[in-house]
Amino acid sequence: MFKHILVPTDGSKLSVKAAKQAAKLAKALGARITGFYAAPDVGSTYYGDGYILRAPSAKAQAEFAQKQARERLSMIEVEAEVEKVPCEVMHVVSDSPYQAIIDAAKKKKCDLIFMASHGRRGLSGLVLGSETHKVLIHSKIPVLVCR
Repeated sequence: MFKHILVPTDGSKLSVKAAKQAAKLAKALGARITGFYAAPDVGSTYYGDGYILRAPSAKAQAEFAQKQARERLSMIEVEAEVEKVPCEVMHVVSDSPYQAIIDAAKKKKCDLIFMASHGRRGLSGLVLGSETHKVLIHSKIPVLVCR
């Protein structure tokens, strides 16, 4: 059945739950997992109400992205370790998380994407749209959604 599962995270509580469930599924199937995080491009997020705010240096942005990725991906590694499932992690910088998820699944030759049903809440989730929904629409690889 499935042998390599991509587990994207955004650091939300629901994505932590999805990581736990993905590790359990991987154990039951004898599969391995790849944890994935698409960090936002910090430089492109510094616009507010028509004003361009001063962005941090490229070095500071890179350090922040690395730290954030390590924090978010470590919980996937922990869940994989608990279930004794082989795990690797990867992250990229992208303003299009859904496309980065699909691209990572292809690159790593995953045969399943296992992800949370949503991460953002409130108005920002409605305005920005659901990354999970976009993955479901555009992925040629099967997607399993955890609620």
